[in-house]
Amino acid sequence: MSTDISTYMDWPRIEAVVYGEEQSPRDVMGPRITKDGILIQGFFPGAEEAVVRCQKKNYSMEQMDEAGYFAALLPLRKIPAYTFEVRFPKKEKSFADAYAFPCQITADEEKKFLAGVWYNAYEKLGAHERVIGRTKGTYFAVWAPNAIRVSVIGDFDDWDPLALPMHRLPMTGIYELFVPCAKAGMLYKYEIVGKDGSRHVKADPYAFCCEEGGSAESASEITGLSGYEWQDAEWLEAREGLPVSERPISICEADLLKWDDPKKLAAFVKDNGYTHVELHPVMEYLDENTGGYSTSAYYAPTRRLGAPLKLKEVVDLFHSLKIGVILDWTPAQFPAYEGGLKLFDGTPLYEVQDPAYRFHPFYGTLLYNYGSPMVKEFLIANALFWIREYHADGLRFDDVDAMLYLDYGRKPGEYRPNIYDSNENLEAVEFLKHLNSIVKKQCPGTLLIAQEDGLWPELTDTVENDHPGFDFKWNDGWRVDLLDYLSSNPAEKSRKHDQLTLSMLYAYSERYILTLGTRDVGNESAFLEKLWGRTQAERAAALRAAYAYMTVHPGCKMTAPDQESSPEVLRLLRELNDCYRSHPALYLHKFS
Repeated sequence: MSTDISTYMDWPRIEAVVYGEEQSPRDVMGPRITKDGILIQGFFPGAEEAVVRCQKKNYSMEQMDEAGYFAALLPLRKIPAYTFEVRFPKKEKSFADAYAFPCQITADEEKKFLAGVWYNAYEKLGAHERVIGRTKGTYFAVWAPNAIRVSVIGDFDDWDPLALPMHRLPMTGIYELFVPCAKAGMLYKYEIVGKDGSRHVKADPYAFCCEEGGSAESASEITGLSGYEWQDAEWLEAREGLPVSERPISICEADLLKWDDPKKLAAFVKDNGYTHVELHPVMEYLDENTGGYSTSAYYAPTRRLGAPLKLKEVVDLFHSLKIGVILDWTPAQFPAYEGGLKLFDGTPLYEVQDPAYRFHPFYGTLLYNYGSPMVKEFLIANALFWIREYHADGLRFDDVDAMLYLDYGRKPGEYRPNIYDSNENLEAVEFLKHLNSIVKKQCPGTLLIAQEDGLWPELTDTVENDHPGFDFKWNDGWRVDLLDYLSSNPAEKSRKHDQLTLSMLYAYSERYILTLGTRDVGNESAFLEKLWGRTQAERAAALRAAYAYMTVHPGCKMTAPDQESSPEVLRLLRELNDCYRSHPALYLHKFS
């Protein structure tokens, strides 16, 4: 062992590296100028021999620890560009030193992150291919403030958690590292060691792509967002210039995965006279039983649709037909599974801190902690991500009830009131105000829709008036009353006419969307079964009456025809949509 090299080495921290306990490995293993030359260090678990390749010369590294820690003192005055050439028992590898590259996150970005206002955090957090100096690689960054150690593991390091421990930024608890040998198409995860010594293998919360399969074990995949040339500039410009109150809005609810060709769906929506399509969740999700609402990767389109760029093509296609695209979005809850956000760094980081209120009472999913600026920022940046990167024209917020009410789905005594002794989730309210105000400011013309079945007042009033600031709210009460009326026999109907007129008492209290979609009535056959009629013809007449009544009732419209809908119903919907769009009186004053 060289005494000169040993003198310059920080042995306690080197031991921490070897045992996987070092939080700031760049400080330990980064190249350093000494009076005797340039100190180069590397930890290569299981390696037999290592060489520093620099300026067309090879410098042998001494094995300082039998676990695979090597070092060399180069007879130079300045830190050069160099690579490692490492021999393992069954292979040899050549790669640049990950710890020779500086942090790519600025102090200003860290401050914004802590304040919850780094709205483009996804441009640094996650995995990003880039060139630093002349070296190509991928920059990884993940937030895990309570972890003892975080390592990025993947195809590039043989999934060895000791090979590439990440560097912790003390201000934020973000772990980051530039990995020269990591490139597009490689799979990766993070191994996170908690304060209690527990080990957690997690997918990347900011990943742009996931391994095919969509299971709880799926890894993240390195991919970029560039490479697609949008053709919808004219559409986006027109969208920003037209107020919501002056637009006809008739939405076709659809599941993109039920169409073998997106072009067929786009043509279907266009031919039947709709102005918008609302797509069931396109974000990666765990299983089919939830209908896509078990979002497991918030920044990644599901691989069920193909490569991520495929979704851009789909949105662009709709825009070329002058059809807006609304995406279903799940900011209220996320699935509780080991490889996801659950106890991400060994502690409740993304979820509600109090275990008594952590779980969604109906689904067993986890509820977000809206009191954390960083969690709020994760969601706000995500909303902006789908609008900016995938040109979404709107977002439908799923399950807003679970966000707004502390006692949602809970029995008396199972929740604690807020400081005003009421049931409002004040942190969630402020989050929604924050999100909606930022989206409206940065992405004007985008539609923000709340699926909220409660009686929250003035949900669609402005943030400036101290309200949540949604553009629209689903009118569930109208749908319930209408279906109850139409499912009644003629004798009962004579006593229920108020169910048709009641909605006019509150029709202008909010900006409503009237919905007869799959969640409300199912497909055409299921809808017919809900209606009263002694014959199929009588039930069909009731169905026609429902759609016609919706068309002339104040509010925007949403229905869900599909490939199995009968020609008669499709013709009816097409004619009603044409009537709606061609008569401004039906939409210009739909809110007043």
